[in-house]
Order: sequence, then structure tokens, then C-alpha cells
Amino acid sequence: MSRSSSFRTARGSASLPLPLLLLLLVSGPICGRLCAQEAGSPSVAEAIADEVRTLFGKCRKAVVKVEGTDRHGQFFGSGFFIDPNGTLYTSYTIGGEARDIVIVNGNVKLPARRLVADIRSGVALLKVDAETPFLTLGRSTDLRVASPVVTIGCPMGLEASPSFGTVGGFDLRYLTGIFITTHIRANVPVQRGEGGAPLLNMHGEVVGLTIASVDSGSARFVLPIEAAEKIRRDYLRFGEVRPGWLGIGVAPAKQAIAGSTAMIDDLMSDAPASRCGLEIGDILLQIDDRRIQKPEDVVDASFFLTAEDTVKLTVMRGATQRLEFTLEAVEHPSEGFASPTLGPSEAYRISPSNSK
Repeated sequence: MSRSSSFRTARGSASLPLPLLLLLLVSGPICGRLCAQEAGSPSVAEAIADEVRTLFGKCRKAVVKVEGTDRHGQFFGSGFFIDPNGTLYTSYTIGGEARDIVIVNGNVKLPARRLVADIRSGVALLKVDAETPFLTLGRSTDLRVASPVVTIGCPMGLEASPSFGTVGGFDLRYLTGIFITTHIRANVPVQRGEGGAPLLNMHGEVVGLTIASVDSGSARFVLPIEAAEKIRRDYLRFGEVRPGWLGIGVAPAKQAIAGSTAMIDDLMSDAPASRCGLEIGDILLQIDDRRIQKPEDVVDASFFLTAEDTVKLTVMRGATQRLEFTLEAVEHPSEGFASPTLGPSEAYRISPSNSK
């Protein structure tokens, strides 16, 4: 069974109705060209297609097929280079535990070695010994609901091809689970073999990494590129991933205080946060430079913390309090939120009372 078989083939056409495309793209890079055309004319659709083809031509050489073997046999997926020295991203399901990994780029096949793989985030970082084309990284924070996006992947083991769609939302929860950080839900079809493909904005910049398909492959969950870069920074600093551990529980306060409902309702025994002066009942307002407004925001902020770094907390306890302490490592970093498999976390907890 192929490891990439969980990335299901999309059902139906990947195209969107033309009026919807017009509505979604009038604020994008092709605004001028769209506005110059009569709505509903074939030339408008072709203008959109031209932009996607241009972006595909610009980026396709940096997107590669990733082949490997595991206990199930041979499998394949997608990946993309992020620097000229052969470093590439793929998903953990493709490169996390594979043996004999080979990168296929056109007629060129290169052996790859695994630098780091993090099951919690769903990221694997690989390396080939070659000079390579690469994609420019953008900012997922610039995306909004309905932002147009393009993915380039290697479906079914074939050559790279583009898919076009829009951002459907930004999700921390899915069914009964919670992701380790907020994921982008892209309304872009996913075919088998496109795990690890990049999500691109209309400037051709990478804004995310394909982790999993949803709804029978008609959409995909995408890890924001900032989260993948956190994993890479840890590797460059320490040679491994070092998630920080706060050791707190949060629950929704009855009413917002100073703009936040994230109330501390548990301090785990012998946790870093319990030794810094944090108290049950404190309202979290900020973790480092990330503003906290609700309990879920603590999940996002905690993901970007690194063991051995100093973290600054701002809380409300009658008046604003600022606390500072050094983070410790998660004892079992593999036992946390994994994408797309969701489970309990050791770094923080959201009270079940927050589930709606």
C-alpha cells in the first residue's frame, strides 16, 4: 500500500464557475486584465489561465517527485527546493520514515538524505548534493478567506502539474481533534502523490506545505510556511527539533478581560510556567510577540516556542503582569499533535469546556 494513498483522488472537476473566479480574483495580480474584459467572455477565463500557466512555468522546476520505500513497499510524493544548495521540504508521510529516498526532477534522479523529520507538524526536511532551482518563501499571514492560490505537485507519480483554487479557511480544530497550529484549508483538489506539494500565492511564493486531504480529496490542509520554517530553524540551531514546553491548561473565561478570554485553569506539576509566578485564574494577553484573545491562540503561540529560549508572558491579574522564564524541552516530542493525526498535547491543554 502506498504511503501517499491517504491523499485521495479528487472527485469531479477541478475547475470553478467563471463568475466565482471573477469574484475571487479581482483583487489579485490580474485585476487590471480582468477589469478590462467583459464578465463572462471567454477571454477572461483565458486571462486567468495565462496567469496560472505563467506561475507554473516560473516555479515548476523547483517542484520534484519524491520516491522511497518503507515496510509497505515503494511509494511516491511531492516536494520542493527552498535554497540553491539542494534543501527541500516534503511532508512527514512522504519523507519522515522512508528508506532509499530519491528525488526525481525531469530526467535527473538524485539520492536524498533526511535532515530532520517532525511528526508533530508533519514536516520532513531533505537534502541532495546538487545545485538546485528553488522557490521563494512568502507569508501565509497575508492570505485571507477566498485568496486565490495554486499548488504544484506530482500526482500519481507523473510530472509536476498545477491546480488552482482558493483559501477556504484557517482551522485549528478538525472533527474532534486539534492541530498543533492553525492550518490553511485550501479549496484545491488533492490527488494521490501530492502530499508535500507547496501552496503558492499568485506571486509564486510558498505560503504553505500540503499535509493532508479532506472531503475525499476535494480540499487540502496546509501547514503554514512559517510553521515549517520553525522546524528548520530548530534544526539549524540544534541539529534537531526542540519544541518548548509551557505546561499550562487554558479555559475560556466567562467574559473577556483586556480583550482576552484565555484563562489559566491548570499549572502542570514541575512545569516551567508553574515556576515563573503564573497563577490559576490569570488571563493570558500575550506570549512573546503573539497577542492572545482566546484559548486557541495559546496553541498557535506555543508551537513557535523553542526549548532553552526565554519566553515573555503578559497576563492580567488585577493589573498587567509581565513574566519571563526559560523554556524546557518537551520530554516526548513525538507524542503531541500530529498532522493529519490529531491527539493530546503535553505542551498545553485547552479545556473541553471550550469545545463548541
